[in-house]
Amino acid sequence: MLIDLHMHEKTFSKDSFLSLEEIVTLAKQRGLDAVCITDHDDIGIRETAERYSKETGFPIFVGYEFYSLQGDIVAFGAPKVPPQRIDAQPFIDYVKSCGGVCIAAHPFRNNRRGLEEHLLEVHGLDALEVLNGSTLPDATETARQYAERLGLQTVGASDCHVRGKVGVCATWFPEEVHTMEEFIRAFRTQKLCPALYQNGRYVITDRLAEPIGQIEEEVAELV
Repeated sequence: MLIDLHMHEKTFSKDSFLSLEEIVTLAKQRGLDAVCITDHDDIGIRETAERYSKETGFPIFVGYEFYSLQGDIVAFGAPKVPPQRIDAQPFIDYVKSCGGVCIAAHPFRNNRRGLEEHLLEVHGLDALEVLNGSTLPDATETARQYAERLGLQTVGASDCHVRGKVGVCATWFPEEVHTMEEFIRAFRTQKLCPALYQNGRYVITDRLAEPIGQIEEEVAELV
């Protein structure tokens, strides 16, 4: 099952140009099996997404991208967004107390929005983005090295804000997930793999597998 774990919809992410309907339509065209809406510091789209998911029969998981004082973290399973920026560790602790999962978003992107070396200070992360639709190869290589060092899941996501980026990177789930409970459980019980859309299909990679170099070249062309 292929899922894009990090996407922005324009209602609550003001830097996005994508409607929910466009995201789902384009995701289906790419061959994705589900999408995740992770707006900036906002979970307001949750009820709308739940209704639209039922109408279309297409799984939509809603989380949010929180800008902690140390960098961006994508969270699922936490019902509230902190009213102000806080340190990464208290935020991770909050999400985990809710039974949720945390993904370090683009941890070494050159805009200083990733956790970077703070990855070594925090605990409780579930995964690192090692493929991101707007992050260059050198940063993704560093992220993979840290994921291996820390023993964390490696995932891919588009981080899309425009039509052309929808689904350019995704994550392969070996078993189907249709509820938030199943989605969260997969991070703890399954081996997830990053994937890149190229030449009309997704290439799924094992952690640190050989094809990753070619995939990074594709990402560089998309950025």
